[in-house]
Amino acid sequence: MTEHVLGVAMNGVTGRMGYRQHLTRSILAIRDAGGLELADGTRIIPEPVLVGRSEQKLREIARRHDIERWSTDLDSVLSDESISIYFDAQITHAREAAVRSAIAAGKHIYVEKPTADTLEAALELAKLAEQAGVRNGVVQDKLFLPGLLKLRRLVDSGFFGKILSIRGEFGYWVFEGDWQPAQRPSWNYRSEEGGGIVLDMFPHWHYVLEHLFSPVRTVTARTATHIPRRWDEKGEAYEATADDAAYGIFELADGTIAQINSSWNVRVDRDELVEFQVDGTHGSAVAGLRHCRIQHRSTTPKAAWDPDAVDTVGYRDQWEQVPDNTEFPNGFRAQWEAFLRHVVVDTPFPHDLLSGARGIQMAEAGLDSARTGRTIELGEVTT
Repeated sequence: MTEHVLGVAMNGVTGRMGYRQHLTRSILAIRDAGGLELADGTRIIPEPVLVGRSEQKLREIARRHDIERWSTDLDSVLSDESISIYFDAQITHAREAAVRSAIAAGKHIYVEKPTADTLEAALELAKLAEQAGVRNGVVQDKLFLPGLLKLRRLVDSGFFGKILSIRGEFGYWVFEGDWQPAQRPSWNYRSEEGGGIVLDMFPHWHYVLEHLFSPVRTVTARTATHIPRRWDEKGEAYEATADDAAYGIFELADGTIAQINSSWNVRVDRDELVEFQVDGTHGSAVAGLRHCRIQHRSTTPKAAWDPDAVDTVGYRDQWEQVPDNTEFPNGFRAQWEAFLRHVVVDTPFPHDLLSGARGIQMAEAGLDSARTGRTIELGEVTT
């Protein structure tokens, strides 16, 4: 059996997301399963090469997972002809320079989002990759999660009729770090280090809206730094300079209105940390990361407002769960498998650097709208 062995340079896997989702649950899971089988019976075998700044952390991860190669010298890794793919899960402000170097070295590119600090830089990366002829992709993991795959199934089937509106709620309480350690790194709350919930989450909302519904045409947003003082990993107080909550309204190209709230200062009273409610003329759905429930127009109760009587209807009990009907792999692994196929046999992969740049465009528009109080129209972005 023919094997396509691909060296994958993985930069940033000492961080939580890079380690857990991309290294152990994706690349190593694929490797340990004997590789990814293609339609012709051949297999893609990814071989990770760890890259980072901490020799101690890299050595320990390599030992723990039987990984032969690791390095703190990115240039030497990129000069290695056995490396086919460069993956980047570093903090945002460190990503652009590393991706530029990888493109110049002729490596295929797969990166976390946002792909750069600014739209201009993100478009430049997309242009460089196009000119170099390297395949490129951006992590857009939420599209591969069970709840949104079920939602896509509903959209594709015409379940909603005409879609009228989309409402999203995302967030949870991130502890300030004084009396309980924070669940997120302190750089997330420093704008000078690429932090902020708009830059972090608006690119996610962009690809969800674009791929499931329709392109985003206008952005109206308000942001806040609700908690201005936090404590870092060393227990030292610092002033938060980045937005920790954002409230956005997005008009889509087909006229649908989407409203999405994002906050690291909200206590959760919903089934999952993120939920999207889609309302249409024929039915509605509420989708989270794993589950999706629906209500068809034929089973919609006739609600009536009566503030003088106890409401005993039990509205949530009248929704139905969408069945799995298939096995759903880890969303990060599913997209890695799609990208590996794209690299080896050129299967379609719409989640490229230009798609990632459009996400940054929406984030910048959100920040501009919050600053000026205006609704921002999104123009076409090209390389």
